[in-house]
Parts: sequence; structure tokens; C-alpha cells
Amino acid sequence: MTHLIKTNIGRLRILGFLEGISLLILVFIAVPLKYILAQPAGTKIMGPIHGALFLLFIFNALSVGVEQRWSFKNTTWKVLLACIIPFGTFYVDSKILSKI
Repeated sequence: MTHLIKTNIGRLRILGFLEGISLLILVFIAVPLKYILAQPAGTKIMGPIHGALFLLFIFNALSVGVEQRWSFKNTTWKVLLACIIPFGTFYVDSKILSKI
């Protein structure tokens, strides 16, 4: 794992993993707890965490896209779209980012 931290793509992959996990926790645990059991604590905690990870992923994806000279219509939009779809960052990591 420490070898991933040394490159911009490696850091993007780590951020993608963390962003993906935070989205899954938010969508499948925190939001149901809030609306089914009237327990909003999960969304109050995970909402800002996910928001920060989401923004970090977006900014880093754009930065890596420019650095790697990704074609927007072939690569960048797929990486950006992945962060709003549950399991999307995991898919993009295995199909695109792990191969770069």
C-alpha cells in the first residue's frame, strides 16, 4: 500500500477507495438509519466526511487527468462519473486506474 502513496495515480486510487466506501456507508447505512429509525447521527458524521472525500477525488482526478493527458471524452469523464455511482470508484479502479 505504501507504494501507492508515492504517485499521483496511487493517491487517486486510495482516494477512490475511501470515497467509494464512504458513499456505500452513507447510502446503505446512514441514510436508512436516518429515515427508517429516525437516527440522523450517521448522516451528520458521514455526510461531511463523504463530501470532503468526494471533492478531493474530483480535484485529484482532474489533476491526474491533466498530468497524464487523458482524453476527456475517453477517460476523464468515466473517472469523474464513477464517484457518484455506488461501487463506481471500485469499477474504475479495476478497469482504468490500475492499468495506468
